[in-house]
Amino acid sequence: MKYLPLVWANLTRKKIRTTLTIGSFLIAMTLYGLLAAVHAAFYQGVDVAGANRLVVINRTSLTQPLPVSYRERLLQIDGVTAATHASWFGGVYQEEKNFFAQLAIETETYHEVFPEVVIDPGQWRDFVADRQGCVVGAATAERYGFALGDRVPLRGTIFPGTWELNVRAIYTDPRPGGDETQLWFHKKYLEENGPNWFKGLVGWYTVVVASPDRAVEVARAIDERFANSAHETKTEPERAFAAAFVKQVGNLELIILSIGGVVFFTLLLVTGNTMATSVRERVGELAVLKTVGYSDRFVLGLVLVESLLIALQGGLLGMLVALGIAPGLGQVVPGLTFFVPLSHLVQGVVLTVLVGLGAGLLPALAAMRLRVVDALRRV
Repeated sequence: MKYLPLVWANLTRKKIRTTLTIGSFLIAMTLYGLLAAVHAAFYQGVDVAGANRLVVINRTSLTQPLPVSYRERLLQIDGVTAATHASWFGGVYQEEKNFFAQLAIETETYHEVFPEVVIDPGQWRDFVADRQGCVVGAATAERYGFALGDRVPLRGTIFPGTWELNVRAIYTDPRPGGDETQLWFHKKYLEENGPNWFKGLVGWYTVVVASPDRAVEVARAIDERFANSAHETKTEPERAFAAAFVKQVGNLELIILSIGGVVFFTLLLVTGNTMATSVRERVGELAVLKTVGYSDRFVLGLVLVESLLIALQGGLLGMLVALGIAPGLGQVVPGLTFFVPLSHLVQGVVLTVLVGLGAGLLPALAAMRLRVVDALRRV
């Protein structure tokens, strides 16, 4: 700590250059945080998927339905302890941009299969009792100002017409990355008022297996049960099912890694050039430090600490900016919850430290190897 004034004096020697370098870190880490938020938003369903749940869809495509009668046959399979179904509605609230997931669910069993979702028991009873009732995620309720008792009109796209729903319950998902953007309503309401072609059909099933260790065995048994039928099935873990939706966007992982890699490589070059210039300007001062008794290792550490402080100042500010901006991305991309996970914050700090040390390493080695005689000759 006693050398901190010396370090700070070196950093403030060229205020504009230091500020611009810190600004580079700030922008880079802000971008990193926003990319992490985008990744978390798209993969939140994957990350929180239940290890003991399987999703059963039509073998042809997710857009092809399955018979409602399959539920009883699923429950007869050894290892299946519960089953429920849901159907994608795909409606629009007021304007096309107001998108959020709407599912027509089997009210008797859906909450049993997804117990991690928190709903007030009284509100759930009100929802079950009202055929036009709906359950809304807390994030969507906050976004559109929905409150208990409100009337929510949805304009159907797959199922034409205007569908009036009553908000009877608001759910929360306390898990990190839990999805609080969906709206659920009665499948019976959809079947009674929807087109004839959808009667007796559902979108997909979610089944609970007795043990995650038996997931592969049970999935194989389900598909064998419905093989060579009019509606063959494809069964996969809930995590794989959620990941399939993300893959429709493209190789998100590759996109994020590519952008991040370019940003950090550029940042490494910019900071390295700043530190190299700083060392060249202070050759005489570094020689004096060595002359009065400071070791080569001290000079090495001095330059590395300067580089690290520049990186940490900009990096931490950038992460704070990302934390503030990320929730607002939900206004631009409705239906997703944007947040910067704690793990990515830790990774961001680690990356900042590594880039700071990496950028200062070569200039620091040059300063350490500097010979006093050669340095004083340049002055």
